[in-house]
Amino acid sequence: MTKEQKAGGKGPIAPGKKDAVDQMISMKLKSFYDDIVEEGTPDRLLDLLEKLDAAERAAAARRET
Repeated sequence: MTKEQKAGGKGPIAPGKKDAVDQMISMKLKSFYDDIVEEGTPDRLLDLLEKLDAAERAAAARRET
């Protein structure tokens, strides 16, 4: 079984169609990325990152003494 058959395809994509498919995939990925960027970083994650930074600073200070 070829890769195309496993994926449900009917064979190789014609060069002109491949460009259109690549462009469609690119547009979809950019749209998904833009949606994620617009959501911002959750406050819970920011709090956890702040705690991690504080713990790393404390550990570094202990190593210096």
